[in-house]
Order: sequence, then C-alpha cells, then structure tokens
Amino acid sequence: MTTQTPGAAVPAADPTDHDHGLLDAVVVPDRVGVEGLEERWAPAWDAAQLHAFDRTAPRSEVFSIDTPPPTASGSLHIGHVFSYTHTDVVARFQRARGKHVFYPMGWDDNGLPTERRVQNYYGVRCDPSLPYEGDDFAPPHHGGATSVKAADQVPVSRRTFVRLCEQLTAEDEKQFEALWRHLGLSVDWNHQYQTIGSTARAVAQTTFLRNLARGEAYQAEAPGLWDVTFQTAVAQAELEARDYPGHYHSLAFHGTDGGDVVIETTRPELLGACVALIAHPDDERYQHLFGTTVTTPVFGVEVPVLAHPSAEADKGSGIAMCCTFGDLTDVQWWRELDLPTRSIVQRDGRITREVPEWITAEAGREAFAELLGKTTFSARTAVVDALRASGDLIGEPTATQRKANFFEKGDKPLEIVTSRQWYIRNGGREVPGGRDLRAELLARGDELDFHPDFMRVRYRNWVGGLNGDWLISRQRFFGVPIPVWYPVDEDGETRWDAPIVPEEAQLPIDPSSDVPAGYTAEQRGAAGGFVGDTDVMDTWATSSLTPQIAGGWLHDADLFERVFPMDVRPQGQDIIRTWLFSTVVRSHLEHDALPWRHAAISGWILDPDRKKMSKSKGNVVTPMDLLVEHGSDAVRYWAASARLGTDAAFEVGQMKIGRRLAIKVLNASKFALTAASGEGSAVVLDPAAVTEAIDRALLADLATVVEQATAAFEGFDHARALETTETFFWTFCDDYLELVKDRAYGRGPTGADGEPEPLTPEQIASARAALALALDVLLRLFAPFLPFATAEVWSWWRGGSVHSAPWPTTDALRAASAGSPGGASEGLVATAGAALGALRKVKSEAKVSQRTPLLSARILASAVAAEQVAAVEADLRAAGKVTGPLEVEVGEPVGGDGEAVAVVVAAHELGEAPPKR
Repeated sequence: MTTQTPGAAVPAADPTDHDHGLLDAVVVPDRVGVEGLEERWAPAWDAAQLHAFDRTAPRSEVFSIDTPPPTASGSLHIGHVFSYTHTDVVARFQRARGKHVFYPMGWDDNGLPTERRVQNYYGVRCDPSLPYEGDDFAPPHHGGATSVKAADQVPVSRRTFVRLCEQLTAEDEKQFEALWRHLGLSVDWNHQYQTIGSTARAVAQTTFLRNLARGEAYQAEAPGLWDVTFQTAVAQAELEARDYPGHYHSLAFHGTDGGDVVIETTRPELLGACVALIAHPDDERYQHLFGTTVTTPVFGVEVPVLAHPSAEADKGSGIAMCCTFGDLTDVQWWRELDLPTRSIVQRDGRITREVPEWITAEAGREAFAELLGKTTFSARTAVVDALRASGDLIGEPTATQRKANFFEKGDKPLEIVTSRQWYIRNGGREVPGGRDLRAELLARGDELDFHPDFMRVRYRNWVGGLNGDWLISRQRFFGVPIPVWYPVDEDGETRWDAPIVPEEAQLPIDPSSDVPAGYTAEQRGAAGGFVGDTDVMDTWATSSLTPQIAGGWLHDADLFERVFPMDVRPQGQDIIRTWLFSTVVRSHLEHDALPWRHAAISGWILDPDRKKMSKSKGNVVTPMDLLVEHGSDAVRYWAASARLGTDAAFEVGQMKIGRRLAIKVLNASKFALTAASGEGSAVVLDPAAVTEAIDRALLADLATVVEQATAAFEGFDHARALETTETFFWTFCDDYLELVKDRAYGRGPTGADGEPEPLTPEQIASARAALALALDVLLRLFAPFLPFATAEVWSWWRGGSVHSAPWPTTDALRAASAGSPGGASEGLVATAGAALGALRKVKSEAKVSQRTPLLSARILASAVAAEQVAAVEADLRAAGKVTGPLEVEVGEPVGGDGEAVAVVVAAHELGEAPPKR
C-alpha cells in the first residue's frame, strides 16, 4: 500500500526539535522489511558525506573519538562488532546532540600478528641477510595452502617481506572496511591511517627522539624476557602466566664444613648459571650459613649463601638457588645483591656453545661440555642424569605444575636473556633526578573518567605493580624502525652509547637503508663508519600515539587543536595495562596532559561455555554471516544491550529479538504514518493539536523516556538508553496504538445500534498529532541503535536523514501533555492498556474472536485506576468492541493469582461473533 497526502510545514513553535521538513507526501511502501536496508543506506550516507567531520568546528563543539585500530591480520570477529557498536551508538548520540564528531578509523598493521599471517599466507619467512629479490618476486603461495611449516617457508629479504606485509594488510583492510560499513559504523572514512604508514612512522619516531632528548628513552644491556620462538624481547605488559608441567628436583650443594645444603628446583638445567643460594634473613635453619660459600654439584663452582627478605621460608626447603636467569625473582636478587652475570641460555633457547669461564674444575668443564648447544629440555635431562650419577640428586623428581611466563602470542615459556634493548620510562623504575613518575601517572589515572568506574582499579593496580620500565624495542621486521645509527670506531667496535640521531624534518627514516648526515652508504659497517639500529618499535609504541596520529599532530596543527585531547577512548578491558596505560604515558611525557577525558571499557564476549572468545582459543564467530542472516540492526541490538565493562554471552536469540524489534519499528511506523496522515490530511507535528487525556499522557511518558535516555547516554550507559526506549516502544505498540487506532482513522466506538458514534475533528487531530510526535521522537531515540530501520522510516515522510536530525528534547512533549483538565495522569497509558487487556482476556478465555462485541462490561478498578479508565472510555470501548454500557466500579481488584491489580472485568456480556472474513 502506498499512501500519498499533502504535507504540512513544521510548526515554528519548536524549530530546534524539528529542523527537518516534512515531505509533501507520505510515501509508505506496500511491503516493509529489513532485508536490503544496508545496501540501500550505507552508500547513501557515504555519498551524502553524512558523517564527515566539519573542519571549521571549534573545539568546544567537537566530540572526538580515539577509535581503536583493529589489527589488520586475518579477519574481524564478533568481539569487534560488539565493542565497535558501543562506540558507534555514542558517536551517533553525540552527533544528534549537535556535536561535530571526529570519528576516524585506523588500521594496526605492524607487529607480530601481521608477520605471522604473511608467513602463513605467502609461505615465506624473513632473512635480513638476503639481498632484495626485485619488485617482480612472486611468493610460493597466495593463501591457498592450509598450513605452511616453518621449514618449508621460503626465505626472502627484509625489503620483500615488508612489501608482502604491506600488500596483504591492504587487502585485509578493504574487507574490514566493507564489514564496518555493512554494520553501519558512522565512521568518517575520509580520516583513515595505518600504524605503519609514513605519518604514523614520523609521529612515532619524533616522539621517540624527544623522549631520548629528555632522558625518558634509554638503552641498556640488561636481563629481559625473551621469546625463543619469535626471537624477540617481550614487555611486562605482554606476559601471560600459565600452568606448565614440570618436576621438583632436590639437589645437594656442598658446604665448606663438609655438610650439604639441599635445595629444590624445577629448572636443574640452569645449575651452571647459579650465582648464589638465597634464604630469608629470619630463617634460623640457614642463619649460620649466611656469609659462607657452598659448591655447586656437578660443576664445582663456589657460590655465596645470602639473605633476602623475598625468599620464601615455607616453600620447598626454604633456600633457593639464584641463577642468571631463571625467573624475575632471580633478576631482582641479581640486581639488589649485586651478583655476577653467568648466563648460559642463548636467544635461540639453547645452551651456550662454549664452556663458561667461571667453571674451572676439570670435571665440571667436562660435564658442561655435554650440554653445549642443547635445548633447555635436553639439557635438563642431561643435568639430572649427571646429578644422579654423582649422588647429588636426592630422591627422584616429583611431578608438579609450575607457573611460567609466556608471551601472550607464544606457546613456549619465556627465557630471560641479557641483551641490549631500548626502554621508555613509565614509573616502573626510579627516575634519575628524583622525579616520581609513578605518582604522576597514578594521578593521571585519577583525572580520567572510567566507564564503568570500577575499571579504574585495574589501571591503579597495574601502575602500582610495575617492576620495570617499558621495553619498546623488538627484534622483528615489519614495524617502525628505531630511528638511530651508531658510530663504528677505528677498531671496528660499535659505539652503542653514542647514538646518531636524525633531524625531525628527515623523519620517517629506516636506519637499515638510510644514511646519517656526514656519512656515505659505503661506510655502513666499516671501521670509522656507522651501523643502523636493526630493531623496530613494539606495536604498542605506535598504537600508544593514536590520538596524535589520527589527530594530525606534526602535520595538521589546525586539526590537532580541534580534536586533542580527545573526548573518549573506547577499548577492551584486557588492554588497560597496554594500550590505555601506554597512551597515557606518551601523552603525559609529550603534552603534560591526558590524551582523552573518558575511557569507555567494553567487556568480553563469552562463548556458550562462558569462556572468553578469542582467535587464539579458536572459538570466535565470523560476523558477516550473522549480519546477513539477522540484519545489521539486529546484531547491533544484541551488542548495544550489554553495558560497558560487562561480559556478554554470544546469543543468537538476542539477535532474533533485535530483528523483531527492527521489523516492528517498520510496521508500527507504517501504521502510525498512515493513520496520522488521514484522508487528505497532512502529518502534523503540532503540540497544540494534542487535546485528549491519553494522548497527552503518552507524550508525558515519552518526555520522561527522553530525559532518562539522554541521562543514560551522557553517563556512557547506552544499554540503559536502549532498554528505556524499547520498553516504552512496546507499550506504545501494544497499548497505545491499539487504543487510538480507531480514533486516528476517524472512527468512534460502535453503539448498540451498530453505528459508530461521532468524533469531533479535535479528537481525531489529537490522536494523529500524538502519533506523529511520538514517532518523530522514537525514531531519533532508536537511531543510534537501529540506524538502518530508522533511516528507512524517516525517508517515508521527512527530508534529510534521521542521523542528522537533532536529538529529541522534551519541550514539545511537555507542551503537548500540559493543560488538559486534571493534567496527564501518571500511569494513564498503562492503566488503559491493562483495561483493554482485561477486556480482551474475557474473549480469549471464551475462545471467541477479538472482533466479538461486548454488549456490556463492568470493570472493577482501584480509585486511581477508575478515574483513569473513565478518562479513556471512548477509546477503550472502540478498541475493546464494547457496544453497550461500560461501567467502572471502585474496589480492590485482584488477579487470578490473588495479587492486587489495577483493573479486572467483574462482569460482562458477550455478543454474537461476527462472521469470519
């Protein structure tokens, strides 16, 4: 059905609330549905540049979002849809509130995930020692292989490997963008960036050089966590503690007095790296040994017995061997007790290829020679065999589960090796000069508004528990290079302590191919020449600068002034310690300010077993099929139903509810517009036309909904805004529409003679105006959540887009609901709906059609409800098909379960059912 009627101008009484004119004719499709709405509206929004940021807007009128750049390696999963929808509903709300929303999209290209994907996709691995193969190099695979073993991967030069990384991420980003558009993200696609792009590299390198100049960045040769699989250093923030099977071994160290000291360890392979035995200073068992020495079994190295308060007297034998390095406790003891460094585990995870100089006994050197080049697993077996042979193994090993540190993307326990790395100060260690950086960063956390607020403690706990500065250098290939070179002296020794830095105007640079000022390319690696730093920055070192990269810092000062500091950072709870904290660190050090005012923290998506969904667990769901099957509005509804900070189950059932809601919005709107336009009449958005009590009561209730939804959005509680709006909407459909549809169509209640009772023009106009006003507001309340369905309905009767219409205010609604005799009674719509439900219930129980007339009915109601029922008698009689008297008696009605209710039908007389049509 298509209805076309003349339109009317929007009344001047409330121009800010209705700045989109009505169409000359209301055009409602014969059939409505959610299918195909994404394909219709997403391109239309893009063509109209509906979400483009206004570069002329002053900062006070801007709402800027530090959009999370998804990792461009593989595919998006349903968790992305979940959290990005949370951001989008806020963006749409702020835009409707009159803000100019800066909503960019970035792509996190660099880092280990991209390298791993490229290795598997193309069947290659990087070998930086190889020369460039040329631009026409063709990799052996293009994603067709199900699995390419590391041994079968073709080695390629770093330049070729980086080119393949760039090529694959560009393809992935196109797919991601298509999905985001289908989901209805109101991103400004004119503002995109890549964390490996030239702008991002310039920002990251500039910030690093400024950190270096201020003493906030430094390099050190120090023990650090190392992943032997990926051959790279790992930061504290990237750790995962996991259970790992092992065995306790009891070993006998030999004292100078001939007695033995027994220790227990799960890592006997590190015996050759032992530098001391440590016990608690109050442990009476070992106080007589403090200050003496013992000799290690098998290798015969003399080591001291020392005291330290962190030793655990109740763990094992209460005394432990300190090795360089078995775990982070060893590092602490090594540093605080000024112990020597005797590392034996190399970067490849194998034992050193040379017998250490500190092992001097011939038998010890022979024993260690058996370990050279072995994996730690094989070395453990060899050491245990040697201990058993020497009689220094006490009993047999006993199985246990130990906690081991893993790289979050790795599958082998981390080792601690000594290497030269770059760090940025983050409060984890004492800062030269007495600056209390940890306290400063804790204060920044107090300034930041967390949503929900309980997420604040995660930030404080992380900062308070830091035990080292931020390690930012990585031994990888696809990333932002550390922008320094080092001089090589005349003896061919590299001067690591005298880095050569470029001018900021030269950035971005790649030290592996660019040449520092004053040198020539031929001097690379030569005595008297230079070498470039081969490391790249940790991916978080770039991602921590997303406000600066997206905001135009360094290259677009005008934009930066309009968007920075940004208003909100939306992100997941699991990366508070990494992304959120590191961004606060960079902004604090560079700008002496927070990077944003608010942090909106999403929860996790849980699978049916209540486990977090993640790619590593293999339990993720690819979202495009869901978007196609249920519709984007339905999936958005599921996502938006979850509050920030709350884990949500993956529920297709909730998506089905969302789909039904979107369809109901279309169908209810179709009815409301058809009824509101009447026969040859215009849709009127005039509060003065609303005169009937129930119409005014409806708009009074809606005004309260607007206030509650607005307050919820302002408090970053989008789920509450949706819940409030949806609850009212179903009351609007189930109660109000049923009650007023006859009056809206100009039909009064049917009398005993079968003829409709006359209605005044004012009664008809009141229903139509209330319908139009309510629909106008409801569409805008739903627009952030159901952008496609609301855009469709809006186009049937309004100019422009619902997504550029202002957020509803209560002025027109309050004006429409005031001034009636007795005012608009609170709860009137609910009472009228309950009365209609009671009348329909008697027909259902009698198993007759709802079109069956009630020749008479007597309603028992509470005093308040009785007055309200009387106020809607005509609409109630029409909707309930009451052709005779409808009496209302004041009493104390009870329901079938004995509970007090507002109304019940105490008596009735059914007429004859009409013939079936």
